Amino acid sequence: MTSRTAKSIRGPRELDRPSIANCACASDAGGRKAIGVDPGLKQANQNRLRRIEGQVRGLQKMVEQDRYCADIITQVASVQEALRGVARNLMKNHLHHCAAKALKSRKKEESAAMYNELLELIYAHLR
Repeated sequence: MTSRTAKSIRGPRELDRPSIANCACASDAGGRKAIGVDPGLKQANQNRLRRIEGQVRGLQKMVEQDRYCADIITQVASVQEALRGVARNLMKNHLHHCAAKALKSRKKEESAAMYNELLELIYAHLR
């Protein structure tokens, strides 16, 4: 059996497997939890997600009211960009805390696992 750290970038079918990257996150029965989240960043993400929730409710009303398709598509693009903003904030936090710890560890397997996790995130989610 080959370890995942020895593999190159995993294919799309393997993305749902949890990463073995060791980071600054705490693990418990409920899964991994971020422990180095900047409170301001967390609040900004929560505010953004609440706005996005309102935008999505607005989209539902637009569809229900048979609004002009181009107007709905414009609003969908706005929601997508807002979600990308949340993802960028989360990536920034992940790089500053979780990834930094793993990459500074000087443990080859741990660093390789984190590099693979970061590349997977970039390829799969941050296009």
